[in-house]
Amino acid sequence: MNEKIGFSKELLLVEDNPDDAELTRIAFADTGADYRLRVVSDGAEAVAFLQACTPDELPALVLLDLNLPKLDGREVLQAIRAAPATSTLPVVVLTTSAEPFDVDKVYALGANSYIQKPVEYERFVEVVRQIGLYWLALNQPPTTP
Repeated sequence: MNEKIGFSKELLLVEDNPDDAELTRIAFADTGADYRLRVVSDGAEAVAFLQACTPDELPALVLLDLNLPKLDGREVLQAIRAAPATSTLPVVVLTTSAEPFDVDKVYALGANSYIQKPVEYERFVEVVRQIGLYWLALNQPPTTP
């Protein structure tokens, strides 16, 4: 699909694997979307970044890996939901794990979506396109945190 997604927003990718981060950046570029992808490589950096943002600087979406150094994805999600400024920020867990325990745990912590990273590149691009289309073009976020 070469159909362009019509949005221009910032996303925060929390991913410690540089190869996966670059793959995600390329996949978003391949969708034709107009976005800014900020990448942080550990959970502590993600929390610090979000805490430093003014309401106008917050990303439209957080793509969160689970297995991260310093603070894991579950701890990052807890911190996001605990802070009033980020409590309604959409968080999509994008990880390799398909363990039912992980799925149940992150939903209990307040994740908006849980997606297992596809192994095949074309499928990964399609998943990224769908994430962008839904969360950044179709979804109506709350007007106040």
